Amino acid sequence: MNDDIFEKYHDAGVLAAKILSRGAQGIRIGASYLDLVESIELQVQEEGAALAFPLNLSLNEDAAHDTASPGDERVFVKGDVAKLDLGVQIEGYIADTATTIDLGNNSLLLDASERALGSAIKTVRPGASAGDLGAAIQQEIESRGYRPISNLTGHGLVRYILHHPPTIPNVGINGGVILEEGMVFAIEPFATTGSGHVGEKTRKEIYSQVSQKPVRTPVARTILNTVKNRHGLPFARRWLSEKKLDIVLPGLVRSQVLHVYPVLSDIPGSLVSQHEHTVIVTSDGCFVTTRSR
Repeated sequence: MNDDIFEKYHDAGVLAAKILSRGAQGIRIGASYLDLVESIELQVQEEGAALAFPLNLSLNEDAAHDTASPGDERVFVKGDVAKLDLGVQIEGYIADTATTIDLGNNSLLLDASERALGSAIKTVRPGASAGDLGAAIQQEIESRGYRPISNLTGHGLVRYILHHPPTIPNVGINGGVILEEGMVFAIEPFATTGSGHVGEKTRKEIYSQVSQKPVRTPVARTILNTVKNRHGLPFARRWLSEKKLDIVLPGLVRSQVLHVYPVLSDIPGSLVSQHEHTVIVTSDGCFVTTRSR
């Protein structure tokens, strides 16, 4: 972690915090889901940075990996619990941050994930284990009467790689990775009124390229040429203008050229909240890159 790399992480975090805060103000009853997603993504580009992944905007029991589809007609309605998860990258150095907006009466649920995040951040220091962070998260969420989502985790961040060791659990475990100075990772507690476990839905809007293989069709070659500047970072189906995407994209997944990220959801009717920050481990604790300043 030299000064130049630290500065890029810092600048990405400052920008992500600013845009997340501004974008969250657009989540209101009757507002267009698609318009909000596109406007936030455009702000990142206008600031001279790039997206680390398509803006995630997941509602109610959906915890992660939802984003707008082409022509998405959804609007926010009373009672929605909306998770806004933004990733900004500068030359591949990533800031990953999230907040939850409540359009109902769920302030305690939001408090659970937010307090869990704060408690985990206070636990970060060289020599602490990932399991220590998970225990801090679990205690805060369960003390408010909710469940942490056990099969979603925080994750390490390295250049152009969104998910890398260490894994940061949302429940207490024995051991786990021992934190070291210079590690960069996202902590993202999820609190739920449901089962505490997410499964995959059929909805699929986000992909990433995971291998370089010859492809047969011109459409497939065009898609891969379009996303090559992502350096393997995720992209959205709506970013592509080619025809027959519903045929070509699943084919590229089957051939293991692309990886797909289905929407992850708890049981129907449940509500999930999420808060997230990116941290850099320092000699005496951590520096939160995505905290508003």
